[in-house]
Amino acid sequence: MAFHAINPVDGSTILTLDNWGASRLSKAMDVAELAVGTWADTPIKKRCELMYKAAEVLRARQEELATIITQEMGKLIKESRGEIKKCAWVCEYYAEHGQGFLEEEYIETDAAKSLVTYQPLGIILAVMPWNFPFWQVFRFAAPALVAGNTGLLKHASNVPQCAQAIESVFKEAGIPEGVFTTLMIGSVQVRGVIDDPRVKAVTLTGSKPAGKSVAEAAGANIKKSVLELGGSDAFIVLDDADLELAVKQGVTSRYMNGGQSCIAAKRFIVVDAIADAFLEKFKAAVEDLRTGDPMSVDTTLAPMARHDLRDELHKQVIESIEAGAKVVTGCAPEAGSGAYYQASIIDHVKPGMRAWHEELFGPVAIVIRAKNEDDAVSIANSSDFGLGGSVWTQSNARGERVARQLQCGAAFVNGLVKSDPRMPFGGIKRSGYGRELSHHGIREFVNAKTIWIK
Repeated sequence: MAFHAINPVDGSTILTLDNWGASRLSKAMDVAELAVGTWADTPIKKRCELMYKAAEVLRARQEELATIITQEMGKLIKESRGEIKKCAWVCEYYAEHGQGFLEEEYIETDAAKSLVTYQPLGIILAVMPWNFPFWQVFRFAAPALVAGNTGLLKHASNVPQCAQAIESVFKEAGIPEGVFTTLMIGSVQVRGVIDDPRVKAVTLTGSKPAGKSVAEAAGANIKKSVLELGGSDAFIVLDDADLELAVKQGVTSRYMNGGQSCIAAKRFIVVDAIADAFLEKFKAAVEDLRTGDPMSVDTTLAPMARHDLRDELHKQVIESIEAGAKVVTGCAPEAGSGAYYQASIIDHVKPGMRAWHEELFGPVAIVIRAKNEDDAVSIANSSDFGLGGSVWTQSNARGERVARQLQCGAAFVNGLVKSDPRMPFGGIKRSGYGRELSHHGIREFVNAKTIWIK
């Protein structure tokens, strides 16, 4: 197997790298194991200082790193710059708050002294996707490394330059060799890494099949795992919503990153009373999006990351239309050598259609009409996914009431769903388990250890 960086704009090959064989992988694992004790013994204050330095490196190299993202997976350059800034933010956040999150907790018991201390587990394997090739990694790595763990990264095969650049950021920041290592290995080699007794836990962001495979391997080895497996987020528009705001934010949420975001608005669940009015405005806004060179500031819709992903999305759309969904706009690949897909909307999506039951990972919005608020909540919760959801209403009290009923890991009122270092991030149901970010994320990969002294 080889790693191929293919420019989704024109299908040209940017870079090809051979994957590591068993010998090269074994050497990397040896180096990572040597770093475990030294890094765990490094005072947390020093670890935080180095994470601050990583943030400085990211900011200094922003244009270079953003360009790599855009070339490898097609993200608009302004979005790539934003991704690098967000990575710097998460590094700074844990550099500032990590020590407080891991402070020992003293508890009154029948002992003379009793407390809980948080100790690192050791080597953590991260299996990460291509759609946010820096952010997905840093939201794991910043808390894990500040906590005293070391990290191994198995990145997606279509973003090898991103994978190597991430390791270079940590090295340039002065983080010792072996504390964070990019493994240039294929998917078939992941099981062997999980089986390795030196690896203590694994985290994955990716598809349901990948999550199932990793969870089975971790379970067989009785190792901790955290999974984020995508979503089909509900975007509920109630009859008292500010339609201008809902349309503007809906377009941003659904079509940013070429529609390839786990927490994008996927299912637009609109109450009948205002459905036609919403759809008219939404259609006009979507048709204003323009594909083109993602390095250009004039481009507002990025290509998809790979042609095979575009082909699968189109198959989902066509089969849903054949089952009775109505085309509002788009719904076809664009001509040419790039992996572009038209900004699309399909209406009257019903149970039994692929668009109802599956995640559409690309620039396609599906519209589901609900009778009323209760029906909208019922439709939203009928999904197997449970990552995020949003509610649009001019009553904050009403919005909060509905948000509390949604079966998901994050519910937003009058705002698009987003990840934030200050808040826990993760899903329920088939969107996975465990949490990243905030104090919840840094405590996923530590031993909450009881100390009791008579």
